[in-house]
Amino acid sequence: MINGNDILEMDSVSDTEELEEPEGDPEFGMIEEDMVYPEEFLPTYHSIKEGAKVTKTQLEEFNNKPDSLFFNDGVRRIDFILVYEDEDKKEFEKRHTFQRHKRRREYFEASLMKMGMELEATRSVIDEKLTFIKVHMPWDVLCTYAEVLHIKLPIQPNDLSSRPSPWRFISCITKYFYPNQELISEETEFFTAPFEKDRLDYFYMKDQDVFFTPSMRSRMAYYILSRAPYEIRGSRKKFGISKLLDGGVYKAAYPLHDCRFNVRSTEQGCPNERYLLYEEWAHPKSFYKMQPLDLIRKYYGEKIGIYFAWLGFYTVMLALAAVVGLGCFIYGYRTQETSTWSKEVCDPAIGGNIVMCPQCDRFCKYWRLNSTCEASKKICIFDNFGTMVFAVFMSIWVTLFLEFWKRYQAELEYEWDTVEFLEQEEPSRPEYEAKCIYERKNPVTGVKEKVPYTACGRCVRVSIGIGTVLFWILLILASIVAVIVYRLAVFFTFSSRFRNQELKELEPLKEYVTPQMATSVTASLISFVVIMILNILYERVAIWITNFELPRTKTDYENSLTLKMFLFQFVNYYSSCFYIAFAKGKAVSYPGRPVYLLGKYRNEECDPGGCLIELTTQLSIIMGGKAIWNNIQEVLLPWVKNLISRYCTRVASEKVVPRWEQDYQLQALSKHGLFYEYLEMVIQFGFVTLFVASFPLAPVLALVNNLFEIRVDAWKITTQFRRVVPEKAQDIGAWQPILQGIAILAVATNAMIIAFTSDMIPRLVYYWSFSVYPYGDHYNNTMEGYINSSLSIFNTSDFSASSRPISSDINSTITTCRYRDFRYAPGHNRQYEHNVYYWHVVAAKMAFIIVLEHIVYLTKFILSYMIPDVPYAVKEQIKREKYLTQVILHETNLKLVTKRLKPHSDDTFEQTAAKEEIELDF
Repeated sequence: MINGNDILEMDSVSDTEELEEPEGDPEFGMIEEDMVYPEEFLPTYHSIKEGAKVTKTQLEEFNNKPDSLFFNDGVRRIDFILVYEDEDKKEFEKRHTFQRHKRRREYFEASLMKMGMELEATRSVIDEKLTFIKVHMPWDVLCTYAEVLHIKLPIQPNDLSSRPSPWRFISCITKYFYPNQELISEETEFFTAPFEKDRLDYFYMKDQDVFFTPSMRSRMAYYILSRAPYEIRGSRKKFGISKLLDGGVYKAAYPLHDCRFNVRSTEQGCPNERYLLYEEWAHPKSFYKMQPLDLIRKYYGEKIGIYFAWLGFYTVMLALAAVVGLGCFIYGYRTQETSTWSKEVCDPAIGGNIVMCPQCDRFCKYWRLNSTCEASKKICIFDNFGTMVFAVFMSIWVTLFLEFWKRYQAELEYEWDTVEFLEQEEPSRPEYEAKCIYERKNPVTGVKEKVPYTACGRCVRVSIGIGTVLFWILLILASIVAVIVYRLAVFFTFSSRFRNQELKELEPLKEYVTPQMATSVTASLISFVVIMILNILYERVAIWITNFELPRTKTDYENSLTLKMFLFQFVNYYSSCFYIAFAKGKAVSYPGRPVYLLGKYRNEECDPGGCLIELTTQLSIIMGGKAIWNNIQEVLLPWVKNLISRYCTRVASEKVVPRWEQDYQLQALSKHGLFYEYLEMVIQFGFVTLFVASFPLAPVLALVNNLFEIRVDAWKITTQFRRVVPEKAQDIGAWQPILQGIAILAVATNAMIIAFTSDMIPRLVYYWSFSVYPYGDHYNNTMEGYINSSLSIFNTSDFSASSRPISSDINSTITTCRYRDFRYAPGHNRQYEHNVYYWHVVAAKMAFIIVLEHIVYLTKFILSYMIPDVPYAVKEQIKREKYLTQVILHETNLKLVTKRLKPHSDDTFEQTAAKEEIELDF
C-alpha cells in the first residue's frame, strides 16, 4: 500500500485531487529562498512570493502578416511557440481538471516572465479554442544563458590558409554536384571561444540582432522552458515543459520554421533557410548534389547535422564498394558458361547419367543431377574467386570507412565547435521524477535528492529488463525454428512435384525452379513477414522495458534503448541468414542414416552446388523488402497525416494563416528523434559487411537505397515536420562502437562463409591435390572430374524402412545413387565413413579461416595505426584557437586588475597631497 504522503501530483492522477483545491485566483505558497535549480544552472530564476498574484500573458490580435517571425511590434523575434487549448471553452463535466491545467499554465508562464522571458498570446485563426504563446528572449537573457550553456561564438576570422581541394582542377565539372553557391554561399570560418558576458567586446559581432543564430536562441529558450517551475508546494517541485506536454496542459511546443518550404518569405531580412534547404537538398531534382551540411547544422542543430553527415559519408564510401561488387558480379555472370564443374552438371553424358538420392523420406524420388543445370550456373555468378577477393576487399573497406569517418568527424567537430563540447547537467526526465520517493545523497553535488528506487530495487528492475530481452530473443529463435520446420515439412512436397515429369504448368520455369529454390524463396518471404511483425511488437516491448528501468536522463534512456533494440534487431534480421550460412546442410549424415530435427523432420540438404545461392536469395529478399517497406512508411505516413490534418482544419481561402499556425499543422518529430534512422542504417551496414561474400550486389542495393534515403529523410524533415529543437552532438554516440563491433565480426563471418557455405575450398583442394597423382588420373591440375569426386555413392539396398522411397518400376532398376558428401563407397571396409578427401577439405577450411583472419586483422590494425583520427590541419587550427582564447583571457584579466588598482592609486595620491599641505601649513 502507498500512503498519502507518497502520492505525487502527476497529470494522470485522478480528478479527486482538484476537489480539495481552493477555487478562485491561484495563490502559490513558496519559500522565497528555495531554488528549483542551483544558480549556476538557472541564474535568472526568481521565486514567486507567497500570496502574490501571477502575471498573465498579454493577449494581442493577429496583425495579418503570415510570414512574420516577430511579435506584433515587429522588433522582438519569436524564439519559441507554446500552444494550448482554452480551458474556459471545455466541457463542464471536466472543468476541475481543466482548471488545474489553467493554474499550472498561468504559473508556468509567470515563472518564464520572472526569469526574464517575454510572452505574447494570439488567438488561432483556424480554431478559436487554440491560443498560441509567442516566447522571446531579450539580449541580457541570451547573454546569460549563452554563458551557462558554454555556447561558442566567433572571436576573429580564421587566418590559417585552408588546404586546397584535390578536385580544384576539375571544378568546372564538380561544381554541378554541389549546391548552387549563389543561393547557399560558403560561410566564413571563424576562431571561436565559449561566450562570456564580461568579455563581450572581444567577440566578433557585426549586428547584435544576428549575433545569436535562431537555432542558438531556440536551444536556449528550450533550456529555460525545460526547467521553469509550474507548481511548487513546500518541498514538492514540478517543472519542465515536457511534463506539461505529457499532461495535456500544452498541446505543442516548437521553434518556428523561418518560411514556407516552397515559397520565399515576403518579410524583409528573412534568411529563407528552409526554402534553400528544400531547393538544394530535399527536392528530388537535387538527388545528385552534395549535402549543404553547414546550412543543415545551422538550421537544425549539430545532432541532425552529424546524422546527415554520417549518412552522406557512408553513401559516398559505398560507391567504391558498389563498383567493386558490381565488377565481381559481372565477372561471375560472364564466366558462368565457362565453369568446368557447371558444364559437367549440365552435360547429359555426366550430369544426365548421375542419379541423385531422394532428399526426403519415402515420397521423394530419385532425380538426375542435370535437372539443376540452370541453378548451378546461377551459383557460379556468386561462388567464384572474384567473390573471395571481394570479401577480403570489404574487410579492408570497412576499416577504411571507420577510420576516414573518424577523421571527417574530427573536422566537423572543429568546424561546428563541438571539440570541447561539455555535456551539461541534464535534467531528470519527468517519468523519473514522478516516481522519486526515496532519499539519497547525490555523489556529485552532495545535496540530498529523491530517487525512485533503492540499490536493490534498481537491480531488480535491470534484472527484469535483461530477462525480458532474453525472452524475446528466445522467441525470435523459436520463430526461426518454426521457419526451419516449415522448410522441412514442405520440401518433400516440392521435391515430389518438381521431379514429376507430368507437370506441364511449370514447363517454362522447370529448368530454373528446383525444390531447394522454391523452399528457399517461400521460406524467405515467410521469414521476412515474421521479422517485420516481431519488429513492431518488440519495439513496444523495448520501450516498455526501458521505461520500467527508469533511466534518469534522456541520454541514459537513449543508450539503454539503443542497446536493447540493436540486440533484438541483430538476432531478428540476421538469425535466418546465420542458419543458412552455418547450419543448413551441415548435419545431414548420409541417406542410410539421416539426421532428424525433433525426431520427426529430416534435416534439409544443400543444393549440389552448396547453400550459397540460398543465402543470396535470403539476403536479397530481406534487404530489398526492408528498404521498400521503410521508404514507403517514411514517405506515406507523414504525408497522409498532414493531408488529413489540412483537410480537417481547412479554412476559407480569404483567411490569412500566421507562420506559427502553419507549423502547428505539421507533424511533431518522434520522441526518439533519429534513433530509428540510425537503427535502419546500422542494420543495413550489417547486411553489407557480414554476408557480403555471398551477395556482392549488397553494396549496390545499399547505395541505391541510401540515395533515396537521404532525400526522403531530407524531404520529410523539411516539409512534413515541425522544426525540431536544436541539440548539440559531438559524434554519432553509441552507434560508433556498434559499427566497430560489426566490422570485427564481419571478418570472421565472411571467412567462414567462404570456407563452410561456398564450395570454393573443396574445389581448390580438388584442383591442387585430388585431380593429379596420387589421388587423380590427370597429368595436370584441372577441374575436370570434380563433380564425380564431390558426390559419394550410396547403395539403395541400404535404405532404412522409414526412409526408403515408395517402390515403382523406375526405382526398382536403380541400384546406387549419389549424395553430396565425401565418404567411402559401399563395399569398402570403412563404407560410409568420411574419406581422406573430407579431412583434407576440413584442414584446408580451418587453415583458410586462420590465415585470412590474421592477414585481414593485421591489415586493419596497420591501417588504423597509420591513419590518424584527427587531421594535422585540424590539430593546428585547434591549437591556434586555444592560443587566441588564452590571449583574450589574459588581456581581459589584465584590464580587470588595472581597473581595480587604479582607484587605489588615486586614493594614495590624495593622501600624500593632503599630508604635504599640512606640513606646509605647520
